[in-house]
Amino acid sequence: MVARAQELIAYRSLVRNLVTKDLKVRYKNSVLGFLWSLLNPLLMMLVYTLVFTKIFPTGVKNFEIFVLIGLLPWNWCARGLSASATSLLDNSTIIKKVYFPRVLLPVSTVASEAVNFLLAVPVLFLLMAYFGLPFTPWIAYLPVLLLIQAMLLVGLGLFLAGLNVIFRDTGVILEVLILAWFFLTPVFYDIKQAYPETAGWVFRFNPMASIIEQYRTVLYYGSPPDFIFDIRAGATCFVILALGYLFFTSLNRRLGEHL
Repeated sequence: MVARAQELIAYRSLVRNLVTKDLKVRYKNSVLGFLWSLLNPLLMMLVYTLVFTKIFPTGVKNFEIFVLIGLLPWNWCARGLSASATSLLDNSTIIKKVYFPRVLLPVSTVASEAVNFLLAVPVLFLLMAYFGLPFTPWIAYLPVLLLIQAMLLVGLGLFLAGLNVIFRDTGVILEVLILAWFFLTPVFYDIKQAYPETAGWVFRFNPMASIIEQYRTVLYYGSPPDFIFDIRAGATCFVILALGYLFFTSLNRRLGEHL
């Protein structure tokens, strides 16, 4: 384990290069370029705001900020997992020619989506100031939530990347699962208000629900986070990360055969 950790540290520059390459390729032929990382969640925010304030009003105050705080981490989750699932297949030529820790491929896809997430955070802060939401010292707690979510996405990404090499239908099934997961996660609704009797179970079995709820606690409500809540969510995400890593490394020697 120590040797593997040292190897990953030695190849840290590769992660930076892979993230840079992914961002450049994604926005290469786009007129607006990196601005799409800001416009996409803003446009979705406008759509949900129109639907849930005019057509199906929810009564949530400052719904624009409420839904945007849920959309940003969810976009990181959905896009990161989708890209992780195909990361090995997309780079099969490189894998067959050059040695490097294969685990860095799904890690780099999660990291590139994290960059998009961070680029959108200043826009979120500007909108919070515009709508008069308070900026409390608990905003400094955001790196902890970022770390917890990163552990979850890397763990799931490693599992999906390895599984997709063996079962090529994984990517198709993943699209359906992510859509179902989206509706089961309180991205555009307040689960405590809408379904108070089931909120506790959702938080226990849906790590993204817990993470988004904590983002809202810190940013939308300006309240201190529930540390016990985060310890439980962090422990769950760490276990998922460990299991995903073990699953990936168990397939690592046979990846060349399947690719």
